[in-house]
Parts: sequence; structure tokens; C-alpha cells
Amino acid sequence: MRPVKTYEFIVVLKKNSTKLIDTISLLMLAFSVAIFSYEFSLKFIEANKTLNANNGLMLVWIFGIMGWLYYCRTLQKRGMEPHYRFALLLAAWGWFMNPSFSWLSIFFLIAAVIEKPVKITPEYAFDEDGIVLNSIPQRKYTWTDMNNVVLNSGMLTLDFKSNKLVQKEVNDAVPDNVEKEFNAYCKIQLAK
Repeated sequence: MRPVKTYEFIVVLKKNSTKLIDTISLLMLAFSVAIFSYEFSLKFIEANKTLNANNGLMLVWIFGIMGWLYYCRTLQKRGMEPHYRFALLLAAWGWFMNPSFSWLSIFFLIAAVIEKPVKITPEYAFDEDGIVLNSIPQRKYTWTDMNNVVLNSGMLTLDFKSNKLVQKEVNDAVPDNVEKEFNAYCKIQLAK
């Protein structure tokens, strides 16, 4: 197991809106529930209104997805961020079991895998080795890549030697003494 790395400073940035990701996930799930319900009704009538294993499995997918959406909605009402990956996995399973449209399961699997990492709050971590941005993919920079690093008035500025300038707004207000300590630490690292 990899040892846990500790950093001198971690600067949490303002989080991007996840509305687009949530909307796409919800549309994919609504589409799946609609198609699965339609297929269930056709197969139920075709089987003389008796419930068999295939129909029962479709009900598991339909009610599983709808139940997870209800759970996500209650999380939103409590002010928590919902993650739709379990419902997306159920939908992927449903599409995989459908011989005509099994290829659609690939899109649902991809959506389920990347949904949570895309919603992570971005943060920069600073230590003697350099700067790490937790993103997909994770980005690492050495202090020799930088001209200057400054935290001032709620803005983190990374000035790269390659003439690239990154300015990001931090999530919470930073006290003046912490800001001064961070800037002094960065000056020491840049001077090495």
C-alpha cells in the first residue's frame, strides 16, 4: 500500500457547477427508464400478462433506477451532492442484457466511472517537491517550473516560466496571517 503523502499547504478552489453533469446523468437515466418500461409492457403483454424472469429483471432495473433517483433527490434536499453512478450501473446492466442495444451499455459504464471524479472539488497541494492539482488526470509541477506563486485576496496565482498564468478563486476566505505564511513558504521554495 502506498504511504499517505502530507502537504504543507492545500488550497481548495471554488467548485465548478455540476449542473451539466447531473442533467446529462438524469437524461440518460430517464431515457433508460422510459425504454425499459416500454419493453416491460410489451413483454408483459406478449407473455399473457404473467411475470417471468426477464420481466422481473426489467422491474429490478426500473425500480432500482427510480429508487436511486429518489435517494439522490433526498440528498439534494439536505444540501448534499448526489452521485448517480449506482443508477447508471443499473442502466448499463439493463442495456447490456438487451441484445439489440447492448452497445449502449458502454456509454453508461463510462458515465458511471467518470461521474464522481469529475465532481471532485479542485485543490492545489504544495510541498517541497512541488505543486499537485487533484484533477483527472492529476497534474504535478515542480518549483522550477514556476516564476511565482501568490495567494492574495482570495485568488491563487501560478506564474509559470513557460509564460502561462493560472488564476483561480479560492473556496473560502483566507486569513491574512495564513496568506502571508503561504506566500513566504512559496518564496522560500522558489528561491531554492
